[in-house]
Amino acid sequence: MPQENNDQAALLKEQLFHALDLLRSDLKALRRELEHDRDLSSRRLSSLETISQDHEVRLRDVYKGVTEFRFLVGLSGGSVILAVVALIKSFLP
Repeated sequence: MPQENNDQAALLKEQLFHALDLLRSDLKALRRELEHDRDLSSRRLSSLETISQDHEVRLRDVYKGVTEFRFLVGLSGGSVILAVVALIKSFLP
């Protein structure tokens, strides 16, 4: 009977160590997966930040171009008015 109890205890011990090894293996795999997910998330965030900065620069360039265009249109419109006034004055006695 004592030998049988020792055998059962040894078997239980081996089963517990095996279960512990399986749990450690699962935990290690989960940690690797978590690290991989963190790396992917970090890369995605970096990519989105770069895209956002690029869009911001493009919008500023477009706004600057529109402002310059409006300024030039305003100047040319004023020049046209002055030219028409000068033309009218040239025909008046």
